[in-house]
Amino acid sequence: MSANTVKPTSWLAPQYVNGIYIPSGLLIVGCAIVKIEWLPYAIALAAMLSGWKIYSSQARKVLKPNEFQNFQLKEKTVLSHNTAIYRFGLPKATDILGLPIGQHISIAATIDGQPKEVVRSYTPISSDETPGYFDLLIKSYPTGNISKYVSNLMVGQTMKVKGPKGAMVYTPNMVRRFGMIAGGTGITPMLQIIRAIIRGRAAGDRTEVDLLFANVNPEDILLKEDLDQLVKEDPGFRVHYVLNNPPEGWTGGVGFVTPDMIK
Repeated sequence: MSANTVKPTSWLAPQYVNGIYIPSGLLIVGCAIVKIEWLPYAIALAAMLSGWKIYSSQARKVLKPNEFQNFQLKEKTVLSHNTAIYRFGLPKATDILGLPIGQHISIAATIDGQPKEVVRSYTPISSDETPGYFDLLIKSYPTGNISKYVSNLMVGQTMKVKGPKGAMVYTPNMVRRFGMIAGGTGITPMLQIIRAIIRGRAAGDRTEVDLLFANVNPEDILLKEDLDQLVKEDPGFRVHYVLNNPPEGWTGGVGFVTPDMIK
């Protein structure tokens, strides 16, 4: 198997049952009913087609660390006046980025008024568990070159991406407990690791996570519904919200993050 392909997690995956086992069984049984002498040829043909199907359905890692590639914007989900989730498609429905947990990607664009290509780093909020695309949560700032460029992209246009990048790669139980502090779109690298930890519970990941998530106003708390749902699902994950301008009746933290809050 190539270093750029990933074996599916189960031989009982739907693509195998519907794309290999059932068609092969129908071919062999049908041939046995119609003309038993052709059965060896039917078995050989089924084996060849099954082998091709298995090979073609393997997840392929598409990221190249030293080469930018163009990925097409497929969908834009607006969260607020300046924040959206951008979904970029991969070449094949079975492709994955191949981004290790804890690492990020670089996106680049040629922008008017800039002397050279502008490059910024982002962490997808999707993972290799969802093949065929990747999602970026991006907040557009008035002075942000790349963020404004992405916010003006139309569905069907492309963005240049390369990776993976970063020094850290998360491995299950590498620490007993994570203490995380994030603000705004800084939640994305945290969420990548949090989701990986929770997905890994069944395999024995016991890492506990406390997230301190600071924002200015309640509407600035990005992906709050997702975070609250993860808290409900996993007792080893806790979120502590902090706001500069809390609403009446707010029970979370208030003001700036302090040493006492971190403790």
